[in-house]
Amino acid sequence: MATITSPDGTALSPLCFGTMQFGGRADEGESRAMFDACRARGLNFFDTAHVYTDGESERLLGRFAGAERARLVIATKAAYGGGAGRRNILSSLDDSRRRLDMEVIDILYLHRWDGDTPLEESFETLAELRQAGTIRHIAVSNFAAWQVMKAQAVAARFDVRIDMIQPMYSLVKRQAEVEILPMAADAGIAVAPYSPLGGGLLSGKYAAGGTGRLTEDDRYAARYGESWMHDTARALSALADDVGHHPATLAVAWCAAHPAVTAPIVSARSAAQLAPSLDALDLTLDADLMARLSALSPRPAPATDRLEEVTPR
Repeated sequence: MATITSPDGTALSPLCFGTMQFGGRADEGESRAMFDACRARGLNFFDTAHVYTDGESERLLGRFAGAERARLVIATKAAYGGGAGRRNILSSLDDSRRRLDMEVIDILYLHRWDGDTPLEESFETLAELRQAGTIRHIAVSNFAAWQVMKAQAVAARFDVRIDMIQPMYSLVKRQAEVEILPMAADAGIAVAPYSPLGGGLLSGKYAAGGTGRLTEDDRYAARYGESWMHDTARALSALADDVGHHPATLAVAWCAAHPAVTAPIVSARSAAQLAPSLDALDLTLDADLMARLSALSPRPAPATDRLEEVTPR
């Protein structure tokens, strides 16, 4: 596995902060407060994307990170729209570097699979950027396991590799357990899963009548619209009351406990909302609590459907 550190050699923090809300649902003041809260708890890994909040996420992150850039790991993603062709990768990266005010990006993701562009074109471009020192690590987001391995084979032709992936993973989105996480562990690829709170569902706020992306964004409402997911969220809140932790703390700690996971990506709209997720840094789940949490949602069948070979998570 590639060792991912900050430019000055500082080890990657066990949580990553996702800045998707910077300049959107979180104004500059709240964004700064969340950045400072993360730094106070030792986080040095920050994730953004070309598409987030029309570039404001990158601009704010760059402003906050500037004074201590060498100690931080900054990840962004090539344009979500327009495909993974050479021109689009280079154009979006130029935008991102300008917004972030950074010559070098630590981790550059392809934001999603592009079946219309040859992988050779994408990875030759990424290899040139890596060899020029413009990016330090190549990564992919929202790829299936077979897509990662296909891309990894192509990357090897250009003497580079995929060092990190970013799949969706939470108590209510466990498909990554089937092939993505085992693949990453076997291939030595770091994993920074996003949405460990299931779009906020696992924070308990919706059961209490709260609002957020699940009530304001049709995509999230559909993604987390299954009734069993809401049953899981309610059961998690009850378990959290029983053991004396916030449900968000338990949800993030559960995600982080998977042996293939490197650093879950946590996010929020305010420092107060973020605090329970950061508290997962101080929580180590014992085997009993891990089993109780895992039992709250259905575990997906193994890739071969040989159910007798399933071992408890």
